[in-house]
Amino acid sequence: MNFGVVKKETVVLNPRKNMARRTIPIEIRKDPLTGRTSRICHFMKLQWEKPDFEKLIEGTEAMCPFCPDKVMTLTPCFPEEILPEGRLIIDDMVLFPNIAPYDGLGAVATMGDRHYIPMTEIDPERIAGAFRLAMAFFRNIQNTGHPESVYHMINWNYMPPSGSSLIHPHLQVFSSSSAPNLMREELEAAKTYMESYGTNYWDDLIQHEMSFEERYLGTVGRTAWFIPYAPMGVAGDVLAIVEGVRSTLELTADDLADLAEGLTRVMTGYDKMGIYSFNMNFFTGRAEDEFTRFHLLFSPRTFFNQALGTPDNGALRNLYNETVCMAFPEAIKDMLKSDF
Repeated sequence: MNFGVVKKETVVLNPRKNMARRTIPIEIRKDPLTGRTSRICHFMKLQWEKPDFEKLIEGTEAMCPFCPDKVMTLTPCFPEEILPEGRLIIDDMVLFPNIAPYDGLGAVATMGDRHYIPMTEIDPERIAGAFRLAMAFFRNIQNTGHPESVYHMINWNYMPPSGSSLIHPHLQVFSSSSAPNLMREELEAAKTYMESYGTNYWDDLIQHEMSFEERYLGTVGRTAWFIPYAPMGVAGDVLAIVEGVRSTLELTADDLADLAEGLTRVMTGYDKMGIYSFNMNFFTGRAEDEFTRFHLLFSPRTFFNQALGTPDNGALRNLYNETVCMAFPEAIKDMLKSDF
């Protein structure tokens, strides 16, 4: 397993210290599976000022289609051949088709009737409950023999910096025969790895990270949590791999609870940095894909400039698909470790 890196440095004359020479390190790291590069650079203190949340959410509840007084009248229903009851409901959570779908079989799952929930108040049971609702949808689709029942994915965009257009917590839920780009690249690379070395890349990665502990956070149930070597996010990411599980439908109720518990610990850690928004995605193989393991990727999101609304994705990420992390992943691990 190759943790490739190209180390560079830039020298500037610092105007804050009488133009004294200042050397700034830069690392271009290669993801050990796909070879995707990530730049560890643009260093700054990982500390942001949170906005005025009362001002941010003011008035958003009045027109929110996910709130309990509107969700059953403003949201669509699935046709009978997809879901006979039209929507799925568990407690105060509702799943219905996405009116702006990303694929042929997409849904939205609300995470309860509370319109705004601060990140640190999203408890594990709420997350696990929303996961269970999505799993009920996936199993229903699987039982119908639908041709899109191949990859079962959950995306979570929490709060506006993540790309969410609604404050009300909700999940994007979809089954698809088309794997998204990064997931497809990982599946192809993991298959090649097993053919080359005779072992499962994800199992080997867990063993490596737990042995060296440079980026390892801890284990919850049979899920290992750590900071990726070549992160996607400007404040790093957190990767969770479920031991022995190839696809989403193999996750047990205990696995869902453990994933939810780990996520709340991650949220607590990033909240201390002033980060209040994130993306989270499920990465899954097919049931027969021995070369893969189900994993979850959590990526904090923020603004470079809160006042201007400057996003944390610029031309490097948007057009080159080159990611930037503003601290060494090993240092980010130290910042989050206490919450595990």
